[in-house]
Amino acid sequence: MPAPAKPEIKAFFDEPTNTVSYLVWDAATMEGAVIDPVLDFDHRSGEANVKSADAMLAEAARLGIKLGCILETHAHADHLSGAPYIKMKTGAKICIGEHIKDVQRIFRPVFNATDVSGDGSEFDHLFKDGERFKIGNIEGEVIYTPGHTPACVSYHVGDAVFVGDTMFMPDYGTARADFPGGDARALYRSIQRILSLPKETRLFMCHDYKAPGRDQYAWETTVGEEKARNVHVHEGVSEDAFVKMRETRDATLPAPLLLLPSIQVNIRAGKFPPAEANGVRYLKVPVKLAS
Repeated sequence: MPAPAKPEIKAFFDEPTNTVSYLVWDAATMEGAVIDPVLDFDHRSGEANVKSADAMLAEAARLGIKLGCILETHAHADHLSGAPYIKMKTGAKICIGEHIKDVQRIFRPVFNATDVSGDGSEFDHLFKDGERFKIGNIEGEVIYTPGHTPACVSYHVGDAVFVGDTMFMPDYGTARADFPGGDARALYRSIQRILSLPKETRLFMCHDYKAPGRDQYAWETTVGEEKARNVHVHEGVSEDAFVKMRETRDATLPAPLLLLPSIQVNIRAGKFPPAEANGVRYLKVPVKLAS
């Protein structure tokens, strides 16, 4: 079989949220996509800006890339999406996995978000597992990879896979699975789908936190490296052992700093809640009173 096409990829790292966004394109056609773009948000002041998204747009313009789609791997819980701004500037469609509907239904009552559809219609396209798409002439395929959330997907584009929060660099491990709708057993099985790909397949992470002993951020590895060295799911780790480890570890983890604002915005395809009567948009903090 011929070798898979190799897309051009440029990473953009947002250190405040440890998020990696990607500009991906076909050099033959100069058609491209953005994956997991960030909206800069200061939770202390409530101020948002588009510096990170503008950096991606500027690079796309410099290279002459025409953006056709924005691919979200899931409704992120640690950063707000810059997708609506990029759509406004380019006309690119915002795409996500079809199980975003489940996430909307979980969180709509939490925030009394009566404007949220529950059917995913805030997004331009909902991908099914195995659905194929193209970036220029390079074929992509959607891999449904739930576990971190029930809506996670990975994007297999040519010889590369953008894994979202499903897994991290080999020395850091795997994503938590304790958010509402998360499932450690489903996460293990999703990771096995990725690790069943050819060992030379490039894998691109959505986050990096510098594992102990590593002083540089990193976000690209391979299937072979993950199978050999991932500290949580290297070859030989059973499903039951992984689930026990993951659930025990997750019980000790604090909530992400931007969890509450991120979920409210990202289930709306990156838009803020509707303005109230005074013209101001608000993000809610559900209060839990100790008994």
